[in-house]
Amino acid sequence: MPKILPISDLRNNFNEISAICHQDAEPVYITKNGKGDLVVTSHKYFERLQAKLDLYEKLAVAEAELVNGVATIPHDELFDKLKSKYHVE
Repeated sequence: MPKILPISDLRNNFNEISAICHQDAEPVYITKNGKGDLVVTSHKYFERLQAKLDLYEKLAVAEAELVNGVATIPHDELFDKLKSKYHVE
């Protein structure tokens, strides 16, 4: 269940909120005047989220290329090229 706290807790209990973000590896939602205002998260969680977004973007580009008929190469051929490039047996 998401952790939702008022903005006053961010000011008064910053260390506790930081600990929650690191321990639970989940964001904490901060409200101001009863409405959503901020999301606080650990740097590690943010980096993981960014990596997922980057991957989704690359997958969307690849899917669009496939739909639009961009030339592709077979899976085995790709891996053979990678193996030879990085000298892997």
